[in-house]
Amino acid sequence: MATTTKKKALVSAIVFGVLSIGLYTLLFVKQDLVNSTFGRGGIYAVLPIATAFLFSFVHGNFTGSFWSALGIEAAKGKGGK
Repeated sequence: MATTTKKKALVSAIVFGVLSIGLYTLLFVKQDLVNSTFGRGGIYAVLPIATAFLFSFVHGNFTGSFWSALGIEAAKGKGGK
């Protein structure tokens, strides 16, 4: 069963890793568009926050899956919490 979990984590790490690379590539390739759009103010001020959440979500899932694929898990607290 541990092998299946590691395989799923590896697939997830690959998927989120590719997504992460794609997001960073898109951000740098379209830097002028991003700067001009995000700098408009008003409702556009939400875009940098939303972008930060998106990057955080994708990169966080990649990192978690990467460590799980290696078999490294977080320590459980006292009482199994």
